[in-house]
Amino acid sequence: MAEDYPLTELASLPSFYHPAASPSGDEIAVYYDGSGRNELYLVNPETGEKTQLSDGNVPRDARYPFRWAPSGNELYFHQDRDGNEQNDIMAIGRDGVVEPVVDNEGQTILSDVSEDGRYLLLVSDVGQQMNLYEHDRELDTTTRLTEYRQPVRGGVYAPGADRVAYTTNESEDLDNQDVYVAEISRHDDGEEHVELTDVRNLEIGEAGAEAGVSDVGPEGDRLLVSDNSSDKPRVGVYDLTIDAVTWFTDPDHVESPTTFLPDGEGVLATRTRKCAVVPVVHELTGESDELDLPEGVASFPGYGDAALLSGTEVLATQQTPTDRSTLLRVDLESGASHTVLKPEYGSLNPEGFVDCSYETFESHDGLEIEALVYDSGHRPSPVVVKVHGGPAGQDLKQFDLYTQLLATRGYSVLQVNYRGSSGRGRDFKNMINGDWGGAEQGDIAAGTRWLAEKEWVDADRIAVMGGSYGGYSTNMQLVTYPELYAAGISQVGITDLKALYEESMPHFKTVLERYLGDPEENAALYEERSAVTHVENLAAPLCIIHGVNDPRCPISQARLLRDALLDAGYEEGEDGDFEYNELGAEGHGSTDIDNKIRSFELVADFLERRMPVGKSDGASD
Repeated sequence: MAEDYPLTELASLPSFYHPAASPSGDEIAVYYDGSGRNELYLVNPETGEKTQLSDGNVPRDARYPFRWAPSGNELYFHQDRDGNEQNDIMAIGRDGVVEPVVDNEGQTILSDVSEDGRYLLLVSDVGQQMNLYEHDRELDTTTRLTEYRQPVRGGVYAPGADRVAYTTNESEDLDNQDVYVAEISRHDDGEEHVELTDVRNLEIGEAGAEAGVSDVGPEGDRLLVSDNSSDKPRVGVYDLTIDAVTWFTDPDHVESPTTFLPDGEGVLATRTRKCAVVPVVHELTGESDELDLPEGVASFPGYGDAALLSGTEVLATQQTPTDRSTLLRVDLESGASHTVLKPEYGSLNPEGFVDCSYETFESHDGLEIEALVYDSGHRPSPVVVKVHGGPAGQDLKQFDLYTQLLATRGYSVLQVNYRGSSGRGRDFKNMINGDWGGAEQGDIAAGTRWLAEKEWVDADRIAVMGGSYGGYSTNMQLVTYPELYAAGISQVGITDLKALYEESMPHFKTVLERYLGDPEENAALYEERSAVTHVENLAAPLCIIHGVNDPRCPISQARLLRDALLDAGYEEGEDGDFEYNELGAEGHGSTDIDNKIRSFELVADFLERRMPVGKSDGASD
């Protein structure tokens, strides 16, 4: 099987990222790596013809999206340094020339651009905590607009850029998030001054719930908002003229908002159920329709008007576990869809990719847990338990390159949406709060035991792997449930929670406090839920892979685990108890093809040596 899917070719399959319609709707910008390197392209929405705009002067890693300037003559993008995510904001013109716009020493994310193109709305941690800033392109000045103790999670301008809406939390309840609106006062008394006035909390939903805002209506009098007061995240429109919200989401659905349609009389959203995602159009009259697309993960571009080609035509991406992402034009009136960019497979046969089944199992305390199972067909089958990050992420029915790397080599794959994951509502997601590293790790172990009982599974050859929080879970599974696993691969994983807190950016400190409480008051919990505390329990070979420029899980996390293992008498090396790999010029994972190849080689080589697939007993491979 593996010979049919060469590692290098699989990792090098061209991909597009962050499609965004131009303001006029006659072009689409995408990141695309068909040259072997990520570049910015302009795409004809009718023909799919691509024209390269950049030439090695945009990021190699397509982690952060770009935005069109309202004029359509340039685009703004995030430029970091080898994956460190300390972004500067750059502009690239139609001539391919790049110029710096916002240059600082912190993490900066472009949140919106004013209609006249003069102002950029940013969230940045240059003042320590993540707060709201405005950059004036005409004066080349950047002004801090908010000073909250807890992070600001994005913001959007009203038409005219005289009002802004954003989300943050001023309460002591770290589960809480509120939507605020404020007027923007700009005046010049010999020196330019910008400040927010008439700031008010809209108090959407109940205390302790998470409210959010994603768009402002074309007249500036309505906000597209979300909230999970009723447990399942819902989509609504807040009318600022009467201070009331109308909800459009059925109580049984889980939805997330995207943007207003150009006429303001409808909104785009996505709906999640049973690990699948479908785009939805809500008319403000109350009618709702799902787009008719194959089951998998279909969604709109993730911000503002990036999805809008015209008043009736939108962009959507669609993929399944065996079909890579397709970019579509969808006519909202007829429901017809047309392919703009089709997936590329090179010489690989896409019919050989492995599909998944949606499953549920009962966890250690009786809670029902969702899972996806990819059966490689090998018998008896070795298994890799592949744990998602977050922890509030979610495994979905979408094409996953790592999963196909494993499955096409004979390893079946289990993905567990443990408690703390998104997709099932507020109560389920918040079950991890105060218990990080506890019951949700039990969910992963319960899923492993559940699959190990299948007659077609080789229960003696089960590995666990993941990145970020998935890397943390890998480490914890190996030292908490060592009897379950024959090997583990931890990528950019957390190992020492107290040390992580001390090194984290302020907005990540807030996340850790939400999950684990104050690090001084709960020092014992931080220690107990850290893999470095329990290294003496490691009983299976562990492969550690970490980027040296990672700002989320610093390289020190990997080094602390390595040193703890050495101090405990474990041997490092290919024939030892653990293997250690530091990746230069890389941060918290990467979409870059060269970086993917390097990581794929480390994973595949480790598994082939430590937990080989072996010979089949005669069942189909």
